[in-house]
Amino acid sequence: MPRPTFDGLGVSTSPRETAQMEPSQTTAQSAAPIAAPIAAKHPFKHVAHGTERSDDYRWLQDRNDPAVIEYLLEENRYADALLAETIAERDAIFGEIESRVLPVADSAPVRKGPWEYFERSFSDQPYVKHLRRPWGPGIRSAVEEVVLDENALAVGHDFFEVGSYEISPDHRLLAYALDTNGGEVYELRIRNLETSEDLADEIPNLYYGVAWSKDSRSIFYTRPDEAVRPYQVWRHQIGTPSTEDKLIFEEPDESFFVSVYESRSGDYILIGTGSRITSDVRYIPSDTPEAAPRLVAQRRHGIEYEVDHLRAANSASVERTDGEPANDQWAILTNDNALDFRVATAAIGDSEPERWRDLAPHRMGTRIAEMDVFEKHVVVSERRDGLEHLRVIRVADGNEQAIQMPDPVYTVATGANPEYSSETLRYSYASPTQPPQDLDYNFESGSTSIVKETEIPGFNKDQYICERSWASADDGTQIPISIVYKMTTPLDGTAPCLLYGYGSYEICIEPSFSSARLSLLDRGFVYAIAHIRGGGEMGRSWYEQGRLLQKRNTFTDFISCAEYLCSENYTSAMRLGARGRSAGGLLMGAVSNLAPHAFRAISAEVPFVDCVSTMSDPALPLTVGEWEEWGNPIESRADYEYMLSYSPYDNVENHPYPAMFVAAGLNDPRVMYWEPAKWVAKHRALRSDTNLLILRTEMGSGHGGPSGRQDAWREEAAVLAFFVHALS
Repeated sequence: MPRPTFDGLGVSTSPRETAQMEPSQTTAQSAAPIAAPIAAKHPFKHVAHGTERSDDYRWLQDRNDPAVIEYLLEENRYADALLAETIAERDAIFGEIESRVLPVADSAPVRKGPWEYFERSFSDQPYVKHLRRPWGPGIRSAVEEVVLDENALAVGHDFFEVGSYEISPDHRLLAYALDTNGGEVYELRIRNLETSEDLADEIPNLYYGVAWSKDSRSIFYTRPDEAVRPYQVWRHQIGTPSTEDKLIFEEPDESFFVSVYESRSGDYILIGTGSRITSDVRYIPSDTPEAAPRLVAQRRHGIEYEVDHLRAANSASVERTDGEPANDQWAILTNDNALDFRVATAAIGDSEPERWRDLAPHRMGTRIAEMDVFEKHVVVSERRDGLEHLRVIRVADGNEQAIQMPDPVYTVATGANPEYSSETLRYSYASPTQPPQDLDYNFESGSTSIVKETEIPGFNKDQYICERSWASADDGTQIPISIVYKMTTPLDGTAPCLLYGYGSYEICIEPSFSSARLSLLDRGFVYAIAHIRGGGEMGRSWYEQGRLLQKRNTFTDFISCAEYLCSENYTSAMRLGARGRSAGGLLMGAVSNLAPHAFRAISAEVPFVDCVSTMSDPALPLTVGEWEEWGNPIESRADYEYMLSYSPYDNVENHPYPAMFVAAGLNDPRVMYWEPAKWVAKHRALRSDTNLLILRTEMGSGHGGPSGRQDAWREEAAVLAFFVHALS
């Protein structure tokens, strides 16, 4: 189907689009029992590169202003009133989601040392219980021990989340981190697993990631700065006050984030630093935690690498002159001379990249995304033709074996594999019609066995169809689309359809299974995922074509996918909805401006919609580190003008828009609550339709929304009910 032409940022006026504009009332309308909140305008001008930019709702950025909180609460009350007519549908969908969950369900057990660790969930409780039981050759004890009961810890908290969760090497202690407001800054606690009591050690102000020393007496953790950027690594000695903790490493460059983790072998503490396009790694022997960190290889702009320890099997450890064992190596995943990455090996202590030896050479078009290093094998997770593949490489001779997948559209990923000397690989598999499975692949025999398959009561996979299709972009690029629907759904253009998209940070939106999605499919919906540029589905170049000064490809790709679904009679524009979160919310805002009549309804959750303002304020969380993704509008006039050309907030106009469900989190450290709030306020002032426009702000949570699973189900049910109502 020919692409409509656009005049600058104006709306297409092709015949097809013009027909869809007659009249706006054909989209979902609101029958509001109360008046919509109208935010006051406080004129404000940003000045950049010799130009002015209006921002009349900038005052909403002050969360300490009581008027701001009252405005958000008023929007919540208005949302409740508008959504009242969807309550029956919401409650029905919530009941369906709940009915697809077993009353009690255990995760697949994971062996670590002399124990099997697993989680148990309860349909009537919001959080999981962590347990373990003894493991050994010929022993499968039924005696269980409670490691951590999240439900007990969550009592009295509206929001609760466990971040880091690490068992000590001697299995006597648990390090776990708690967040009780959604701000993603944690408090670390240490639990004695023999007494089930917490030690006096409490460490505030942590970010993600902890690592134990080999003797279980020290723990390493990261700490964020005021912009919530993890920039320091500290070491804590168990049993001492946190005020005596030692600073081990600090990263001064504000575009780099710091992480800390253990090698799978347990022999090294690894400290990673990375920006969007550059990274490096330092290491500390785990048996000498007081040692200073050493650099694996010098940082070079545009070069990324990560490492894990590869202990050569069946060879004696010989000390070299630099003090490192001669047989110890790094396995290195890098893009050095490899656009789609390669896996190499190098002796520990040898920092010269020209001496790195390929284990999995670069293959153009096959993006190696991850590696899992074991005693005798390295498993690479690689993406080709829009799908993930697992390849097993035997270190001794380089022999390769691909793990076969049964479906044409699926998602696969390596799972929890804490044992370095394991003879099996645990991995997970699912598809839009296949509930998640945990499987074990035997390295020697090449056989695969199912450890556990998620049971979905009442679900019959044979009633659903999953397909992979390709849409043509403006420049002829083929965009993959994953599509799923029920066999009884007519493909004559009358079915409602929900199209999901993201398209940023090289993140892949996998064609996975969703029990909640069944509530749409069973109501005759088609569900589709647009694997657009800016994501990583088709390799590194796919990502590069959807970032910085090529970002608009992301938006036009999504519109092309929408047009394809209509042209192939999966749906029609008047029955097509779109959904995206975070950077996917930016996508929703951009396509609603570029092609507002291509969609009848849109859900934009925690949407990054005021990108020029955010990227122009380096004091905000994440801004400096995001310049390599979006551009720096402070330093570059070209970046500023390009970003301004697609910024959803800056391009709202006086014309009809789709019905919109917009969600925010007051404590969100990634997308500030005020971005969606300002965007909705501007929409209320300018848009020329009477379609649903809803803003709901979670007043006690952050970027991920409600923390308890029942609350999360209710929120999901509300969004799905919105689409059922809007697209009916």
